[in-house]
Amino acid sequence: MQKILFIITFILIGYTANSQVLISILLGDKLNTGDIEFGLEGGYSLSSLSGVDPSKAHSDFSLGFYFDFKMKNPSWFLSTGVRVKTTMGADGLAVYDLGDQDLNDAFAEGSVDRVLGYFQVPFSMKYVFKNNFFAQAGVQLGARNASKDIFLNTINDKDDLEYTLNVKKAYHPLDAGLLGGIGYRVIKGNGMNISAQYYYGLVDVRVSDTSPDQRNRALYINVGIPIGKGKAAKAQAEKAANESVK
Repeated sequence: MQKILFIITFILIGYTANSQVLISILLGDKLNTGDIEFGLEGGYSLSSLSGVDPSKAHSDFSLGFYFDFKMKNPSWFLSTGVRVKTTMGADGLAVYDLGDQDLNDAFAEGSVDRVLGYFQVPFSMKYVFKNNFFAQAGVQLGARNASKDIFLNTINDKDDLEYTLNVKKAYHPLDAGLLGGIGYRVIKGNGMNISAQYYYGLVDVRVSDTSPDQRNRALYINVGIPIGKGKAAKAQAEKAANESVK
């Protein structure tokens, strides 16, 4: 348990996404035990911001890792982990004043994509049915690491204009909300998981109190792959066999 908390702490204080994934792969068999399953998790996300109109959903890919801690009842697990790379936000927002007339003229007929980057830590209780389906519910915390508005416009149907504005000061550094989902273990034992999760943000992420509340919403389609679970199980079986001989 101390090793797991140690790794999570380092991730939350600023390792790069590539380094985090590499550490996860190298230590996979060390983190898997009979009571803990560890693996990489990634997939597709579709997010939106409530209170923003007009807008369209923002799509991206997510990457991270997970831990499933077995409870006394073998059907129940405490599930957590970190989404190391993920973005939320909304696309197709209306343009606003940039404080520069040339920029205002250039993007007057365009739109804005709002991109909010987060480290996300979900905590949920997972119940696994005998047919390998599972359901989970809990909470998710987020620490924002990037906020930007991307102004977009197309001139004469061929020339694309783009301008990125850092809006970090306009958004709170933390987010929190409810998380629920369903999934399926493709193969028993060491097989991968396929799941769909929905996040319902409860925090108004916008700093300003004069604008309508903006809360994150997201749908995640995930694939989770245990890392080193088979190797760890083999090592544990060999250890048990050696101890029985002694």
